[in-house]
Amino acid sequence: MALLTISGEMRKAYFNFILRIKQGGEKIDRISQENGRHSGFTLIELLVVMAIIATLLSIVAPRYFNSLERSKEAVLRQDLSIMRDAIDKFYSDTGNYPSELAELVEKRYLRTVPVDPLTESAATWAAVPPPSGVGGVYDVHSGSPEQAKDGTFYEAW
Repeated sequence: MALLTISGEMRKAYFNFILRIKQGGEKIDRISQENGRHSGFTLIELLVVMAIIATLLSIVAPRYFNSLERSKEAVLRQDLSIMRDAIDKFYSDTGNYPSELAELVEKRYLRTVPVDPLTESAATWAAVPPPSGVGGVYDVHSGSPEQAKDGTFYEAW
């Protein structure tokens, strides 16, 4: 309760402070009216600022989109590595390959089938059957037909 009460001296100092601020603002208004000018920005100043912002954006935007592509490629490499490792572990435990990627989730080798960062879907992974011709998932590739920054296609990774 003692903190909520304001002493008379503090109240007086506060009102004097507010009064000085108001008087200072009135002085500034009077000066700007005497010169016949109103405070604000001119059209030229605004155009210069807009040109500077546009120049900065034209420098930053390509780098931003390039970094997005690189991050998607890194996520794709990591997802492929994790799924291939899970397929190998499944094969070493059971002696055969999983029939589909969902089986890796059912048997708890993966928590979920990851989303392909390029197609933004977990259903577009391309499953490669084993070389022996027996059914199952031997390897996994991305379902994206796009080309990577290094010139290779994502579906060949």
